[in-house]
Amino acid sequence: MKMLTLARRRSDYGVGLSQRDQRLVWRIAALLLDYPGAQTLAMTDQLHAAATELPESVGAPLIEFLDAVFDADPLQLAARYVETFDMRRRSSLHLTYYAYGDTRKRGMALLRFKHAYRQAGMQIGDGELPDYLPLVLEFAATVDHVQGERLLGEHVPVLELLRLSLLDNGSPHALVVAAVLATLPPISTADRRRIAELAAQGPPDEHVGLEPFALDPLTTEGRR
Repeated sequence: MKMLTLARRRSDYGVGLSQRDQRLVWRIAALLLDYPGAQTLAMTDQLHAAATELPESVGAPLIEFLDAVFDADPLQLAARYVETFDMRRRSSLHLTYYAYGDTRKRGMALLRFKHAYRQAGMQIGDGELPDYLPLVLEFAATVDHVQGERLLGEHVPVLELLRLSLLDNGSPHALVVAAVLATLPPISTADRRRIAELAAQGPPDEHVGLEPFALDPLTTEGRR
């Protein structure tokens, strides 16, 4: 299984967005993609106000998500979150899982994240996996913009696959991932090939794979 890392020019990152806007998108997305606890739910109005300050390309999907989700009952939100991210392997929020599953090769991929955190002086708990998307977004937004941006940029194919999986399941969280992708380089032809590869194979040495969904070879839009 080849590495997900794709060569990208730094000047391509976050085209049309200021560093401040990138950081704000990542900070909001980190909260919205994490478990919807009481603290996050209490920040709904604040997050909505912050999203209105962003350019439409990244602010609109965040606003749409907030409008659609946070009027719901908190218990329903929590149950829906668990069903979406904990019960479906193809919607994993762990970025290295798509390429490596639970194989030994995944350990080497996780070290890239750990090394970036350690260089920035950030410590994570022993029970936390460093490729957890909300954690990576928080790191990029508040600790080390350059290294965080690199980690996210290297995993654009995985993020797009996650977006497609969520879209196929009818999850509004696809809007949040779409906003994150809008801060990163556009999806390339090589990315599309990698996305189709990952979707077809599923995690290596796993027999559960991804549930099938169609991929348009030109747009990579999921459809039933």
